[in-house]
Amino acid sequence: MEKTNIKYNAYIQILKEELVPAMGCTEPIALAYAAATARKVLGAVPEKVLVEASGSIIKNVKSVIVPNTNHLKGIPAAVAVGIMAGDADRRLEVIADVTPYGIEQTKKFLESAEITVEHIDKGLTFDIIVTLFQGDSYAKVRIANYHTNIVLIEKDGKVLLETEVKDEAEKGLTDRTLLDMESIWDFINTVDIGDISQTLDRQIEYNYAIAEEGILGDYGANIGSVLLDMEGSNVQVKAKAMAAAGSDARMNGCELPVIINSGSGNQGITASVPVIVYARDLGASRERMYRALALSNLTTIHQKTPIGRLSAYCGAVCAGAGAGAGIAYLCGGGYKEVIHTVVNALAIVSGIVCDGAKASCAAKIASAVEAGILGYNMYIRGQQFYGGDGIVTKGIEAMLQNVGRLGKEGMKQTNEEIINIMIGN
Repeated sequence: MEKTNIKYNAYIQILKEELVPAMGCTEPIALAYAAATARKVLGAVPEKVLVEASGSIIKNVKSVIVPNTNHLKGIPAAVAVGIMAGDADRRLEVIADVTPYGIEQTKKFLESAEITVEHIDKGLTFDIIVTLFQGDSYAKVRIANYHTNIVLIEKDGKVLLETEVKDEAEKGLTDRTLLDMESIWDFINTVDIGDISQTLDRQIEYNYAIAEEGILGDYGANIGSVLLDMEGSNVQVKAKAMAAAGSDARMNGCELPVIINSGSGNQGITASVPVIVYARDLGASRERMYRALALSNLTTIHQKTPIGRLSAYCGAVCAGAGAGAGIAYLCGGGYKEVIHTVVNALAIVSGIVCDGAKASCAAKIASAVEAGILGYNMYIRGQQFYGGDGIVTKGIEAMLQNVGRLGKEGMKQTNEEIINIMIGN
């Protein structure tokens, strides 16, 4: 693919837009970002806070520990730390540098302020409105469709910023519909490594570091340690164990940043850590690791695009299939091996639901990575799933359309039921 090609430049930009750092689970962090921005606009500590959030936001924030809060969970904690200790200029690293004093102030604010949370449905899966009140003054910030997309800033009846939100289109980002597997394959084989190395170096450094911390520490259900103890430490086991460990650490208060993919740290970990494990085990060159990571990341983003940022469909499934593609490439697979790996993996684990961010995400990640590895090993042994087998259809792009339809449209009712179960309706 030539550097002058529209897709070449778009793919570089997509990687830069998607592979950004975040401290903590990205939905509570988006709430903290909105709250920190509103506090900056208000110019004072509020007496009252109103948080309006779509069901999928409530689902994803309910059970996860917010970093730098002394192990607090939920929407009030995320908003409070954003207000009292957040730096809005840091976006998804808004609460990366909270001091002990900031944690203390957050706790006091939670005890004294009136924080109300309301479920809203304005037709968007991803929707957050945070309004802060102090005396007769208020400041309101709305984030819609993706984690840093502020579409409204309002203070005391005056609109300071407003972007029209008609649907779930992600305005302001490079067109993701330019992605297709054949072009991704062409890109990863021809890209000038200098164009992607800086983006991927940070992913390698951050995501492997949190994976190692997850293995060494005591986080969540310690899925990584359980897998290594149960199955040994060959490369297949280590690939899924390290990815699971990174998630367990992240879901359970570890204060290390991750490089996300498709708005999700878990997906960022899943798309990268197994590929890094395989590259190191195989003694692959740094360049070959970069190409494998570019393949895994872009394959994950391509799958997630039609599904959307939040769904009842577990995003780790897409990232596990992406990791499978990267692993297939590292093991010497060509385009045929890569696309069949993805199809096989999706045929195995496309039924995993998302019931919010919490410890069990790590176990789902292990299953998704295992499906990616199995998908590749099936194909090189002459085995595959064929069109007509359930949701499997002939052609990689048609298969990904089926999965997108399942994740976005087919699981809408499932998502509503999961939210109802989680909030006790």
